[in-house]
Amino acid sequence: MAYRILVAEDDGDIVQVLKLYLNNEGYEVLHAPNGAEALEIMEQQPADLCIFDIMMPRMDGYELIRRVREFSAVPIIVLSAKREDADRIVGLNIGADDYLVKPFNPLEVVARVKTQLRRYVRYNNAANTEGKDAPIAEHDVRGLIINKNT
Repeated sequence: MAYRILVAEDDGDIVQVLKLYLNNEGYEVLHAPNGAEALEIMEQQPADLCIFDIMMPRMDGYELIRRVREFSAVPIIVLSAKREDADRIVGLNIGADDYLVKPFNPLEVVARVKTQLRRYVRYNNAANTEGKDAPIAEHDVRGLIINKNT
């Protein structure tokens, strides 16, 4: 099953680059040209990870993050031209999991997507087994994976 990534970005060139690199890694990419459409997509067909611009028409990325956080813990990566420390701090404090500044390296975006998905899936699997008799068989210690079953 391919992970579904929602890209909310109003710059068509950036969307094409992200789609190219993410599709090449096997991800399904959904696109919304503004925050309002991104919110509609998330409500109808939830994504496994979101990449949001901050400066978009109809609803900016900050408001989009706030609204998505009302119903989802999906990983959110901000990809924005807003590069001031205050912008990054606001984005992270309102619910983004990562913040990248434009211009960006598409390979770094892909690496951060993989990292966020790996954490999200691993922690959700661990949370789903909490309170059950099945022990967690895998532990991540600073990138070293310890598997008790092998």
